[in-house]
Amino acid sequence: MGHTIYDIARVANVSKSTVSRVLNNQTNISNEARERVMKAIEQLNYQPSKLARALSSGFDAVMVVSRSAKTTANNPFFADILQTIAEKAEEENFDVILQTSKNSDDELEKCITKIRGKMIKGIIMLSSPVNEDFFKQLDLFNIPIVVIGKVEGTYQNIYSVDTDNFKDSYNLTKYLIAQGHQDIACLHSPLEYHVSIDRIEGFKACMNDYRLPLRKEWIINGGYNVEAGDLAAKQLFSTEHRPTAVFATDDLKVMSVYKAASDFNIIIPNDLSIVGYSNTTQTSFLTPALTSIEIPVRKLGKAGASILFSKIKENKELTARTIIETKEIIRNSVLKRE
Repeated sequence: MGHTIYDIARVANVSKSTVSRVLNNQTNISNEARERVMKAIEQLNYQPSKLARALSSGFDAVMVVSRSAKTTANNPFFADILQTIAEKAEEENFDVILQTSKNSDDELEKCITKIRGKMIKGIIMLSSPVNEDFFKQLDLFNIPIVVIGKVEGTYQNIYSVDTDNFKDSYNLTKYLIAQGHQDIACLHSPLEYHVSIDRIEGFKACMNDYRLPLRKEWIINGGYNVEAGDLAAKQLFSTEHRPTAVFATDDLKVMSVYKAASDFNIIIPNDLSIVGYSNTTQTSFLTPALTSIEIPVRKLGKAGASILFSKIKENKELTARTIIETKEIIRNSVLKRE
């Protein structure tokens, strides 16, 4: 059995509280007492346990807050960005706690419990809900929180790392219009998160700027998973008048359109053009190759983790919002209409 701080106190002839102050590098202690304690530590070859340190100063851990598993199933974005964050945490000798929740109330309660229990020193959120009451309440606890996504409010301890989803969606739609398309549909995600709203608003703004019609039956909520995306794509292709092009707001919607097109014997791009977002390597296997905005998932994860550890370890002054540049890639999924 290893030695304890009681053994150090006995050998150094000081109180247990003095030993504790030395171990926690506090200054309210005489040089003589500190020297005796350090000699006792060396003599006993004392190794403080991680748990013991954590009870006084908190665990060296960060928490990654993901959405409910029901909304992330088969979505590789979350696995890829979590891997990037875990790699950075390992470099910093921090543990990672992954949290999912049933709803926002459950999520808030779990976060507060871990903060009060000194289980975490920072939080990374993998999505940004439109309702920012969650941020307002967590901001009061004075620990750094990095959100991978847009944050509209102004806070003391919350930092945003995002791409410009509105601009990217506007530009993808503009590209379709430049290729002669006017009948353009949009498959989007539920409008509970800033990313979903910004992407569909970018699409709508571009259509309005070019005075093109926004047909309600062509703007369809494709849900969070493959099954919902497939149903949305089939609904789109079952309409009497089909669009000539589709803007899909994420990987899952893109793959759903490709699958449904095959089921309906629709040839891409001859019968239907498509543009979308590419977050993962999965879309690289699509034929024809997708014209897309490539989301730099690893850059988002690295930037978010770097900001968090800068605040935890050095408490650096940082800008509240960081925008990561994206890349528009023109491939073969769009047919130019004469």
